[in-house]
Amino acid sequence: MNRLAVIPARGGSKRIPKKNIRDFCGRPMVTHVLAAASEAGVFTKIHVSTDSLEVSEKAAEAEFEPEFLRPAQLADDHTSILEVGRFVVDEFKKRGEVFDTVAILYATSPLVSSRDLSKACSLFEQGDMRKPLLAVTPFPAPIEHAFRMSETGELVPEKAESLSQRTQDLPRSYYDAGMFAFYSSGFVQSSMGAGDFETFGGYVVPGFRVTDIDWPKDWERAEKLYRALAME
Repeated sequence: MNRLAVIPARGGSKRIPKKNIRDFCGRPMVTHVLAAASEAGVFTKIHVSTDSLEVSEKAAEAEFEPEFLRPAQLADDHTSILEVGRFVVDEFKKRGEVFDTVAILYATSPLVSSRDLSKACSLFEQGDMRKPLLAVTPFPAPIEHAFRMSETGELVPEKAESLSQRTQDLPRSYYDAGMFAFYSSGFVQSSMGAGDFETFGGYVVPGFRVTDIDWPKDWERAEKLYRALAME
């Protein structure tokens, strides 16, 4: 199997400037993910997809210099991950390199482990590879017990009829861990977006290793988690 790992890491980030290459526990953020991908030992090629020369230089310092940059039109706030993946797969195909499996790894998931990537890759390829495999984590509480808050501060239950049900009687629900996903190369090339499929496989990651870094406070929490788990 030829396997490609794509790490989208564009230069622009409004809420946390230069988020993908900002120092995280002693080294640029993206290099944590590069290390996990390399240590997994399953990828034929690891490619950082960026429009930024600065990001490219940081990747090169980690010995993963991108072979080509991403065009500016694929580096805005509205470009989907699959659009980025399709561009990368197509570019390598023009260069005579074809892959069976394509993994998209999120640049700001420093708590992803090489073991996760290796096990998820095996799980994906043991199936028919038609359904993407997504890293997910359990919701900390049943979604059936969720509330929305009105502008006046009033709590409105999402499913009032479910509030009387015991937690242990409700099915466990999961959400995207924001770590990685595995696809067949054919799926990446033909897909137009996440809505192209209704079902996909799940690789469960424990919640204490999941970080969603959108704001400075998220960054602080992620660093504390990283140090607590002795991942550095």
